[in-house]
Amino acid sequence: MIDKKEFLLQSIIKAYIEHLEPIGSTQLKSMYDITYSPATIRGYFKKLGEEGYLAQEHISSGRTPTTEALKQYWQSKLSFKLKGINLRALEYFASNIGLSVFIKKEKADKLRNILNVENRYMILEFSSFAINVRYSDALYRFLKDMIDLDLKDIIKISKDVGAYEVYESINQSLQNSDFQIFNYKEFLTLALNYNFDEYTINSFLKGHILDDLKEGLYFEKLLPNNYIGICNYCKINNEDVKMLVVGELPKDYEFFYEKITTF
Repeated sequence: MIDKKEFLLQSIIKAYIEHLEPIGSTQLKSMYDITYSPATIRGYFKKLGEEGYLAQEHISSGRTPTTEALKQYWQSKLSFKLKGINLRALEYFASNIGLSVFIKKEKADKLRNILNVENRYMILEFSSFAINVRYSDALYRFLKDMIDLDLKDIIKISKDVGAYEVYESINQSLQNSDFQIFNYKEFLTLALNYNFDEYTINSFLKGHILDDLKEGLYFEKLLPNNYIGICNYCKINNEDVKMLVVGELPKDYEFFYEKITTF
């Protein structure tokens, strides 16, 4: 059971997410039929402000949750146990709420064989697709050791050791059928507003960003202040996918996840 202060903090954060405007004590009381008096609520607001969870532009205005408060709120509220995702609902609500969503299929694939074509190029045969890269003795020996290795491990190893032609060729092949972006214009606006470099932009738009992420929440190390990235493993059309949702912290992510899983 949460105490009064925590209850009021969660209430004002919820109200702020719904209305995106400063919330006063009387307004909060009437919105959620809170039994505490406005004076009591203001007292707790003052404490929460001193602790860095609420901000106030001037003495007579309402309060807004700080970035730190919103981070902690979503850390406590978001669940990562997702089942099936409705793709049409995802597309609609991503646009409606103002979120960018990046989806990449988690292919259960293996490297089955490598063909040397006259020492000029190599064909890498996976279980469900094939790519070709330029031949070199060192690369050929390196790749022979990866036969029967999982695709996701080959992607990671090839990137880590600098075998970029292999890494890019695999990703290009997967991107054609296994990578989707929803509401990419929202992401491009974010990238332009915060001066993302070309490498970072391409890592999102080509799906490379998903290769390095694990399930969880991401903040400043991935995105600008006041933004959140949410990485989930889930299923779409009974296929395993990795999904990254990107947007501003005050967006209603509980509503979004509810709609795309129950629509």
